[in-house]
Amino acid sequence: MVINLVLFQPEIPPNTGNIARTCAVIGARLHLIKPLGFSIDDKSLKRAGLDYWDSMEVVVHENIEEFFEYSKGRDLFFSSTKATKLYTDVTYTDDCYIIFGRETSGLPKDVYVDYKDQLIKIPMRNVEKVRSLNLSNSAAIVAYEAMRQLNFKGLI
Repeated sequence: MVINLVLFQPEIPPNTGNIARTCAVIGARLHLIKPLGFSIDDKSLKRAGLDYWDSMEVVVHENIEEFFEYSKGRDLFFSSTKATKLYTDVTYTDDCYIIFGRETSGLPKDVYVDYKDQLIKIPMRNVEKVRSLNLSNSAAIVAYEAMRQLNFKGLI
């Protein structure tokens, strides 16, 4: 395994499906933290991930506490528009976890305090109506930077 992409309480099936497709292509493991805003067998989720679901590993966690226990001792990075450090300013490690928040409300509030040094962001224009990138686009951008830093291990 190279990297892990983690979705905290994802709400939109096509976003999760697109991220699953990215995971399949780069060999990343996908983690989903409940509650989910959809069923894992949702048609639009499967459609967005196409036929890639058999080519990847999905781990479902009942809650954030279970996820933190599971990932204990690993490098964690939290993607947020509220971060000050750029996603290119950290060193990704083999088997690191990159966590993305809910589409509508982001990460749990305590993450901003407990993991402030592990918060990363993708730079964007500071325009009032432009809040953020689409979740699946953000995941792909950060995932490919992590893979680049890891010399695209396992990719051709």
